[in-house]
Amino acid sequence: MIIRTKACPRVGLIGNPSDGYFGKTISFAFTNFAAEVVLYESPELEILPSQKDQSVFGSIQSLVRDVELHGYYGGIRLLKATVKRFYDYCRQNQIILHGKNFTIRYSSDIPHGVGLAGSSAIITACLRALMAFYGVAIPKPMQASLILSAENDELHISAGLQDRVIQVYEGLVFMDFDKKLMETQGHGRYEELNPGLLPTLYVAYRDDLSEPTEVFHNNIRARYDLGDKKVHAAMKFWADLAVKARRILEERKPELLSDLLNVNFDRRRKIYQISQANLQMVETARSTGASAKFTGSGGAIVGIYKDEKMYRALCKELGKLGIAVIKPKLALPDRRKA
Repeated sequence: MIIRTKACPRVGLIGNPSDGYFGKTISFAFTNFAAEVVLYESPELEILPSQKDQSVFGSIQSLVRDVELHGYYGGIRLLKATVKRFYDYCRQNQIILHGKNFTIRYSSDIPHGVGLAGSSAIITACLRALMAFYGVAIPKPMQASLILSAENDELHISAGLQDRVIQVYEGLVFMDFDKKLMETQGHGRYEELNPGLLPTLYVAYRDDLSEPTEVFHNNIRARYDLGDKKVHAAMKFWADLAVKARRILEERKPELLSDLLNVNFDRRRKIYQISQANLQMVETARSTGASAKFTGSGGAIVGIYKDEKMYRALCKELGKLGIAVIKPKLALPDRRKA
């Protein structure tokens, strides 16, 4: 039996980056790209390399370019970490696994390094494949926490729950990461919203995949931990925006959402150091009349456009900068998934 599982990229629609600071966010997953994992029974347990794990190059420039895009470790480490955390979870919960081995490989066409959560998509798809192979059902909130622990605890990758929650749930989700909730139950409150409430959205990302995220050039976590009033006020501001956005969607007034997306980014600009290339992407999109904010930490933006004329203008103006524009196709939740 061959098991094939997929996970989609995500967009932090509003409220981010408060998700890592006990805030609130709204996110959606979309199917224009995907990470896929293939798993099948085999005599030995084997993890096969993907394109991101290549070690043969046509030139020294090709090697350097590969390192700039994918780092030194590729995606095999993501699969290894997921397998280990899955095993640890089963052992801790006294779930007995059968003794069969498997071969596993992954592939992904999610644009790399542009804030669309490509790495966590690989882990999510891997966890789904392991659950199917071993016949193990894990509650969705715990799946998200398990995915995060593979990154945080095993690989020491700094990340928050938002990406993992939306990739597990799919669709459109409001997330409340209230501190008391997190401390008492180990996860936040996740409320699935009707994706049909969303207005016309676009996603734009750097087609050359070379834009570094501004997260590496900031010390927001340290400032937050030290009680910086500006940072704490910003986190509350973003969390409140998510609550307002949910109300706007539920009241079916999507035309009011555009301004909220803009102020989400404008407040971020006040406390983060944002690269000129990222600023140019946001400002160019807004020059067409569309709204614009980061989908994550930088490299990709999301916004609302009014009509096809505005969408064509977005494609034209952002295209001049080597930035691709797409209409995201929402990933509708699969009720068969645990």
